[in-house]
Amino acid sequence: MAPVTHQTIKLSKGKHASPEDGACVMELASMLAGEPFSDHPASACPVIGSFLRAYNDSIDDGRRQDLYALAARIVGTRTSITIQRARAERLTEWAFEMQRRHWTTRYLPLGRLRTSSLRRQPSAHAVGTYAVRAIPKHTEESHHEVLELLEDMLAIGTPEQSGLSPDAAQDLPPALYPVA
Repeated sequence: MAPVTHQTIKLSKGKHASPEDGACVMELASMLAGEPFSDHPASACPVIGSFLRAYNDSIDDGRRQDLYALAARIVGTRTSITIQRARAERLTEWAFEMQRRHWTTRYLPLGRLRTSSLRRQPSAHAVGTYAVRAIPKHTEESHHEVLELLEDMLAIGTPEQSGLSPDAAQDLPPALYPVA
């Protein structure tokens, strides 16, 4: 039997003991980074990782395979605490907006009165789970929104997002990219 590689593995739900048992998107990222097999790769942003672990486990197999390409993109995203905080704030804002839309659509006008109680600041380790729980129902539309959110979070801290030219930014280590 051929060994399981990043090219042959199918993304699946949950945490796995080894690639032979399957892999979540974060475990695939650890494989691509050449790190020990783990759902907490050292090279990945912990904020993005917390979201992707929770989202990977909450969606169906078809949508989960859309996360495959993200595994390579999140390798090397661990950066400064300032950028991690900016990503966590973006994720929290998105979750709040998702909750607000659900409440105002479903419980109007009661939703207008109660959405202020939905806003809270989860810890950095829980922000991903908090955001995934804000999704009222997994649909193609919500999946598309999640993929756009991940693009936004990946852009935070990049030279393009900070307004630096690529030539000026190449002289800065990734942790020093200013956050706009």
